[in-house]
Amino acid sequence: MIPGPRNLITDVPGLLVGNAQDDALKSGATVLTAAEPFVASVHVMGGAPGSRETDLLAPDKSVAKIDALTLAGGSAYGLDACSGVSDALRAQGRGYKVAEAIIPIVPGAIIFDLLNGGNKDWQDNPYRALGRAAFEAAGPDFALGTAGAGTGALTAMLKGGLGSASLILDSGITVAALVAANPMGSVTTPGDHHFWAAPFEVDGEFGGIGPDPAAGLGRVLESRKMKTMQGQAQDRANTTIAIVATDAILSKAQCQRVAVAAHDGIARAVVPAHSPGDGDLVFALSTSAQEMALPERDLTHIGHAASICLSRAIARGIHLATPAAGDPLLCWSQANSST
Repeated sequence: MIPGPRNLITDVPGLLVGNAQDDALKSGATVLTAAEPFVASVHVMGGAPGSRETDLLAPDKSVAKIDALTLAGGSAYGLDACSGVSDALRAQGRGYKVAEAIIPIVPGAIIFDLLNGGNKDWQDNPYRALGRAAFEAAGPDFALGTAGAGTGALTAMLKGGLGSASLILDSGITVAALVAANPMGSVTTPGDHHFWAAPFEVDGEFGGIGPDPAAGLGRVLESRKMKTMQGQAQDRANTTIAIVATDAILSKAQCQRVAVAAHDGIARAVVPAHSPGDGDLVFALSTSAQEMALPERDLTHIGHAASICLSRAIARGIHLATPAAGDPLLCWSQANSST
């Protein structure tokens, strides 16, 4: 398996991603869409998720395909980014058709970034406009790090961010991930230098530092984020939300199984993961662009590749984060400026 030409989720043919952010707000939205509707499902393993229209992604629900997926900051306010995407899709005449009615189907998920030092004193919810702007910016190339839904993200010890990574399997199938990483846990080992995801790094994509040579890791859990939010709702100010994608022909049930497997990628890149205070959620989608149906045994390979891509994407998002005025935590690059 090798990364695709962009090492982005848009290496899956047909997928487009757009970002929009407000630097004063320290928040934003990221939208994934395609020219044609696609099959998708979801799996949630965090104890505090925030999402929209995820029930219809269950294998037994009637809607077969969707038009876009939205990741956003803003906690519950950020779910309105999906409305902005729906507005834009409707303007294009796109959506699920019921007689003369057009209903865009846009599931979404959010991270909590309301206590990150940004200006949250708005009168009108800004996320509807951010969602539409992200959709209208969608293309094959997009920024990582402090961008889109990852603009105001924080990990336990360092600034979080938006990440992506891809792999092309020996069969020719492409698998990729997109993530807004804002976890309760740490993405780096003690000392803020090595990434937990280092064993899965490809071609120095997040610094080429390698795994931490220390043993006995993971027994002490520290969090600068919790200290900066002392006295506030720090135990709920978290979440890693992600999308994994493939061009293999998958059913909704198979997409759900890939989403389950992809959660391993969060656990390998974040310590601890899937906590009661995280809303960890993974969407999985299929564009069905491959010409041949998938042999059942290959579903294991796709799920495994999705988990690897997600681990790498999380580390890339933190590695590429950039500083901004008023940040409560340092970026990885700042913490490692003298190493």
